[in-house]
Amino acid sequence: MKRVPEPELMEDEAQARAYSEADFSEPHAMFVRLCGEAWAGRAPRGRMLDLGCGPGDVTVRLAERFPLFTIDGVDGSEAMLGYGAERVRRHGLEDRVRLIRGHLPACPLPGGYDAIVSNSLLHHLSDPAILWDTVRRCARPGAAVFVMDLMRPEDEAAAQALTERHAAGAPAVLRRDFFHSLLAAYRPEEVRAQLAGAGLEDFAVRAVSDRHLVVSGCLPGTDGVCPR
Repeated sequence: MKRVPEPELMEDEAQARAYSEADFSEPHAMFVRLCGEAWAGRAPRGRMLDLGCGPGDVTVRLAERFPLFTIDGVDGSEAMLGYGAERVRRHGLEDRVRLIRGHLPACPLPGGYDAIVSNSLLHHLSDPAILWDTVRRCARPGAAVFVMDLMRPEDEAAAQALTERHAAGAPAVLRRDFFHSLLAAYRPEEVRAQLAGAGLEDFAVRAVSDRHLVVSGCLPGTDGVCPR
């Protein structure tokens, strides 16, 4: 099935509220668990960049899981960041989590991050090179990278079946967006080609569920949080 792009930003207030209030505990907990497994054997610390942080649920979970990190979360949607700021305050993480409004690749970021993560941003990008170029530009040598995203199914019937399996009880806007996100997602072989084009061919790409893939690896360098 050919990829069908979808809008890059979710700026509608009602849409942002639906995402903030939705129960994404299963995939978000999986993201944090798999991130921890990828960084096992080291004591991750320093500065982390969360690209496409949305309403901040994953960002907060990461801050609680990795207390030695400060985290910058970046998103282009003001509505999403409003809910994210509320979540950060509710969890008492204002001293460790900073949310930044910015649209990649134009968003000015300081660079030198010890770790870069992203959840469900890649499929929103019409040009996936934007994500990998940002990773290279903002990471310090040896920095760890962990990206999870949806994985495009073989055809629309499979996408509809996944929607019915995983979003049957969700609000209509979330069911619609999930279906369209599946159609907009990249296949593992496409992601490997993207990484090769960005000079990140050593990164691993693997399916971790019936609808998710994970990219993990380290930037060239001799230090960082990745196991040696």
